[in-house]
Amino acid sequence: MHVVATAGHVDHGKSSLVRALTGRDPDRYAEEKRRGLTIDLGFAWSDLPGAGAVAFVDVPGHEKFVPTMLAGVGPVPVVVFVVAADGGWMPQSAEHLAALDALGVRHGMLVVTRADLADPEPARARALAELRASSLGEVPSVACNVVTGAGLDDVRRVLADVLSRVPAPDLAAPVRFWVDRSFSITGAGTVVTGTLSAGRIAVGDELQLGERRVHVRGVQSMDHDVDRVDALARVALNLRGVDRHDVGRGDALLTPGTHRLTDVVDVRLPGTEPPTDLPAQVVAHVGSAAVPVRTRPLGVDGSGDGEDVLVRLQLRTALPLRVGDRLLLRDPARHTVLGAGTVLDVDPPPLNRRGAAAARAADLTGVRGPDAAGELRRRRVVRGEHLRSMGVAPTGAPVTGDWYVDAGYWADLGRRLRTVVTEVAAANPLQPGPTLEQARRLLGLPALELVEALVSTPLRVHDGRVVERTSDLPPAVERSVQLVLADLAREPFAAPDVERLRELRLGRSELAAAVRAGRLERVAEGIVLAPGFRDRAVGALRALPQPFSMSDARRALGTSRRVAVPVLESLDAAGRTVRGADDRRRLEGKP
Repeated sequence: MHVVATAGHVDHGKSSLVRALTGRDPDRYAEEKRRGLTIDLGFAWSDLPGAGAVAFVDVPGHEKFVPTMLAGVGPVPVVVFVVAADGGWMPQSAEHLAALDALGVRHGMLVVTRADLADPEPARARALAELRASSLGEVPSVACNVVTGAGLDDVRRVLADVLSRVPAPDLAAPVRFWVDRSFSITGAGTVVTGTLSAGRIAVGDELQLGERRVHVRGVQSMDHDVDRVDALARVALNLRGVDRHDVGRGDALLTPGTHRLTDVVDVRLPGTEPPTDLPAQVVAHVGSAAVPVRTRPLGVDGSGDGEDVLVRLQLRTALPLRVGDRLLLRDPARHTVLGAGTVLDVDPPPLNRRGAAAARAADLTGVRGPDAAGELRRRRVVRGEHLRSMGVAPTGAPVTGDWYVDAGYWADLGRRLRTVVTEVAAANPLQPGPTLEQARRLLGLPALELVEALVSTPLRVHDGRVVERTSDLPPAVERSVQLVLADLAREPFAAPDVERLRELRLGRSELAAAVRAGRLERVAEGIVLAPGFRDRAVGALRALPQPFSMSDARRALGTSRRVAVPVLESLDAAGRTVRGADDRRRLEGKP
């Protein structure tokens, strides 16, 4: 299905066009029909030649209903912009276009209606010039008469061509379904409608609504009950577990655990007037929501083509926002669209100290959207789950579990840990090193597993403490083990073969002693690797397409089948990999 918004005109012309194209009346209220004025969102759908199923969201044109108009166009990627030949370009046309431009809508067409009442060319020329200067750019145009039907076939043909060039939605994306209507049906309960712009929803799904969970009891699209609906589509959902008065326009139904509810965001406003002139109180529009916000300018970023304003927004109501979202800011007192801010951070630090705003502006200079490396530099230590809920896909491998750490900061932590161990041991000779919990607190880390991951030669964990590594091995054996570890530092999975072990005088008993001392790890009979080989193997295998074959794993590990086979079997036994019926494996679970 395709979803199209009709916008631009102040009178009934849009509704008449939708009615002529679909045979359905998008105006639902008697007052709309009496006044000839769309006052709420209208919906209609039909099959159009060359396009298939197309749903229309008809938005109000009058300036009193701009918030309603924004609720309709927010999740919709295509617009049919309507002007009347006898009315031409109007103030409401300009306000609709400013909103579409701020939202970055890039796909659409122009329709000049009432072509029987006036020459359509002046209205067409003016409208095309205005659209050309917006995010829509060059768009095709058609003049028509909905009364006689003249030009309607051209509208259908051009619209089908426009829709054919719209990128396909991401069906694997998490659901963020903005509700634009809510009502109840006797015997069915609460029903909500909206535009599904990404992902898919099926009967039986559990979705998040604010802090609660609700279940999808039924799904309808174009008046038909379906088991599942894929984006892009107009959808009606019958919900279980929520009262009709507890959900309404501006709420969002979410795939659980995939979005952060936030009431503080930092945004970039391109081409905005100086920050001292930005109103202190504005309204932010996103999806179908309209939320009052307080603004706090942070500074100006001149790193791009112009000077952008960096602003902190305090939202009156928390919303499920992600980095890269566009928030349309509007000054309702002046009926002015101020622009669309690109969300840079949905979990920003507090601004409690003098100079904090300027420092924050410096941190955000040059940031224009999701940036995993930048987020790591700014946050230093963060869970991958937290990044993903912000709309930022982590890159590289976690240092342990789901923890990601900036590389420079991780190296600094390693140096600081060695200093901490030395200082604690010097201060209390009876305690050779700090406990893991002491080390965590002294380093300011959020989890013990990060301390354990930091420990490396010459440190080790002994009896719950981080201590300088000492060896209980005989000197000759210790020297040979150090040579093995030096080989493995260069090639982590090139386990010493029989000849190398014989050369180093490491027999079965010597290897067993080295394993007991924690200096080596036994993988299989006669095969030893450096401690932590499973984590290193998972890190190397993470880069492979899943599932992977034994040959794929051997190449990724840079070793022979003699070593790769027991390494993978060890990962299987530890629950780090899952072996399929075809002997291919995939990574599974956490360390």
